[in-house]
Amino acid sequence: MKLLVTGATGKLGTKVMEFLLKRVPVDQLAVSVRNPEKADHLRARGVEVRHGDFDQPATLDQAFAGIDRLLIISADGDNDTRIRQHTNAVEAAARAKVGFIAYTSLGKASESQLFLAPVHRVTEEVILKTGIPYSFLRNNWYLENETSSIQGVLAGAPWVTSAGNGRVGWALQQDYAEAAAAVLAGEGHENTIYELSGKPLSQEELAASLSQVIGKEVPVQSVNDEAYAEIMKGAGVPEPVIPFLLAIQKGIRDGELDIESSDFEKVLGHPVTPTQQGLKQIVQQIQASGN
Repeated sequence: MKLLVTGATGKLGTKVMEFLLKRVPVDQLAVSVRNPEKADHLRARGVEVRHGDFDQPATLDQAFAGIDRLLIISADGDNDTRIRQHTNAVEAAARAKVGFIAYTSLGKASESQLFLAPVHRVTEEVILKTGIPYSFLRNNWYLENETSSIQGVLAGAPWVTSAGNGRVGWALQQDYAEAAAAVLAGEGHENTIYELSGKPLSQEELAASLSQVIGKEVPVQSVNDEAYAEIMKGAGVPEPVIPFLLAIQKGIRDGELDIESSDFEKVLGHPVTPTQQGLKQIVQQIQASGN
């Protein structure tokens, strides 16, 4: 049995590999990465490192050869680029006769109106068309995505949002990584869709949890999108990034990430990391880095 992870040197992929190394013999593990030299630390631990570039299908044919179970970690970039790259990866997996594909998707991907959803909806459809057994890991939102807001709070700023009463099923990246490793290395996950979501919380509830962690009240500044954009610009957020942040706030406001599901616990075999504990980890990391 040979398992392969794409994007294994990224933030999520690195964590997935740590979980796999704890549960799978190293000679059964391979990674496909665009820059193999960045995976030297994995090669040193006995992991087979293969060159695979989502923009070069021929490299994917070689990378996926002889692979039984594949985890495709969604790529970065604009929607069109990601759809093209993911399609290349899935088609290469079909040519290589891979026996199982797990894919890191997005919450409610098949019906979500979130601006990120088309990538995942199309990728899921492409995987379904191959007929290869699959598992769609529909990840909600990483708690780490709020790091810059937490940094602002630690510096004395309020928690700023234009998401209204919208709720998010935040969870730590490590929990998503553990779930992906469990599905890739485990049994009984063929043709499954897992809505991986923590307990949905509003911005006010998240800020209240953060106040418990840092020992002082975190005021919430609820504003409209225009004011939110101005505040972000004033905080030094690069102008091209602001539309992305506004789209996320709108998606939250519209309930796109408000997902109630017990799938996370089912896949992990234990509860997800409590939000307050996750926030504590992020605060400690920020403080340790001096930011």
